[in-house]
This record gives sequence, structure tokens and C-alpha cells, in this order.
Amino acid sequence: MKYGEKEICELDVNNLERWENKHSKNYVIKITLPEFMAKCPRSGYPDFATIYLEYIPDKWVIELKALKLYINSFMNRYISHEDAANEIFDTLYNRLHPKWMKVVMDFNPRGNVHTVIEIDSDTINKTSN
Repeated sequence: MKYGEKEICELDVNNLERWENKHSKNYVIKITLPEFMAKCPRSGYPDFATIYLEYIPDKWVIELKALKLYINSFMNRYISHEDAANEIFDTLYNRLHPKWMKVVMDFNPRGNVHTVIEIDSDTINKTSN
């Protein structure tokens, strides 16, 4: 097993490394992850997406290598577009407890279908009340 594969296998998703946010003012962190890959749970074909993550941190920011390993951990999983987007949002939101977060997953077209999934904490919080 190569060192990168070993790091992915040993990743504890419930304990993703995060760093203390040393700034009290509001600011937006924008991260683009252009190489997401997972497998279609029906066909096993690969699905590719670009992930756009934006958040306003409160007490924590995500450590970027931990984020990279977490996203790469999906590459051998059979998971739908919707489930992947929701799992990524929930994992990061629950670990960081940001003031605001948005995840957009823009999947590459396959079979003449282009899917974009957007989850915004403001929208979720407004509809759940």
C-alpha cells in the first residue's frame, strides 16, 4: 500500500484535524476541490465532481490536508450524488460548527445528465424551524 492510501485508510472521519480560529471578525474561507471521485452505487462507474466549500468560521477552521484526505476517502465508495453532498456537509458542519457554511458539488455530466447539489446552512436552518 502506498503512503497516501495508508493515510486515507487510517483517517478518523469523526476526528478530522481542525485548528483554532484566531480571528473574531467574520470572514469567508473558500476552498475548491476539483478532483472528487466516488462510484455510482448502481453501476459502479466513477462519478467525478468539483466541490466548492465556503464557510464563515467560528472557533475552528479545517486543516487542509485532513480535508484532502477526507474527500479522497470517497474514491472507492459506492455513494449517490445526494448522499455524498449531504455527508460531506454534515461531517464538516458538525466538526467545525461554523457561523455559516455552503457546499456545492458540481458533478461532471454522465449519460447526458448534469447534477449540481447545493447545501447552505442558512437555508437548512430557515426551513427546519
